[in-house]
Amino acid sequence: MKLTEIYKNKNVISFEVFPHEGLPEELQRLKELNPAFISLTQTGGGGCDVRLLDRIKNGLGMDVMAHLLCRSAESIDEINALGIENILALRGDTVDETSPYRHASDLVTLIKSKTRMDIGVAGYPEGHIDAPDLLTDIENLKKKVDAGASAIFTQLFFDNDKFFSYVQLVRDAGIYLPIIPGIMPIVSKKQVERMTNLAKITVPAAITERLEKYSPEDIVKMGIELASMQCQQLLDSGVSGLHFYTLNKSYSTAQILENLLG
Repeated sequence: MKLTEIYKNKNVISFEVFPHEGLPEELQRLKELNPAFISLTQTGGGGCDVRLLDRIKNGLGMDVMAHLLCRSAESIDEINALGIENILALRGDTVDETSPYRHASDLVTLIKSKTRMDIGVAGYPEGHIDAPDLLTDIENLKKKVDAGASAIFTQLFFDNDKFFSYVQLVRDAGIYLPIIPGIMPIVSKKQVERMTNLAKITVPAAITERLEKYSPEDIVKMGIELASMQCQQLLDSGVSGLHFYTLNKSYSTAQILENLLG
C-alpha cells in the first residue's frame, strides 16, 4: 500500500531497521506488532540491500519502504522491479559532487521520472546539521515536496514542543503533507551521546541527569517510560502515525506499544 493510502488512516505504526545478521529474527518479532510497513536503511558505504528488501516484502509478506541515498541512485531500477510501492529519498552523509544527484530533491525528481512509487522525505524538527538555520532547512524541505514527495518522516527528538513548533513552521511554508514523528526509545547513555554528536537533537536536562545516575537496566526502563508518554501526547495531538527507529531492538518498542494500545 502506498504512503498516500496508508496515511489516510490514523495512528499508523511503522518501524525502521538496518541490515544486520540478527535482523531476520528481529523482523519476525516486529511482524507480530502489526506495523503498516518496515523501513529498511542502508548501512556504511554500501548500497541498497535489494535481496533483503525482497526477503521482507516477498518472503515475510510485509510492506517495506526502501531507503535510497544519492550515492546509490543507480539502485532505483532494482528496487522498482521488486514491486515496492514506497521509498525514502535521502541525501546521505557523503555525496559525490560530480554526480547529478547531490540533494534529496534530485532523488525525488529521479524517482518520479522512473517509477510510480510514493516518496518519503526527511524532516528535521531542530534543523539539519548542515543547514544554517531552521527556516533555510524548511526551504530545502519545500524543494523536496515540490519535486513530488508524499510524506515527511522526522528525525528523532525528545521534546514534543519542538515537533509541534516545527509542524507549524512547515504548514506556514505551504507544506501540507503528513508529518510523521520519528521516535527512538533511549536504550543507553552511549546511544544518546552518539545521536547528539551526529545531529541537532536537544536532550532535556532532566533526561541527561537521569542518564548520569541510572544503571543500564534502569536507563532502558526510563526510555520506555519517556517514549510512552511522548507518543501518547503526540497521538493525542492528532499525528498521522509514529515511526519508530528500533535500532533492531524490538523489546523497547513492543513495551511502548503495549503501554499505548494495551
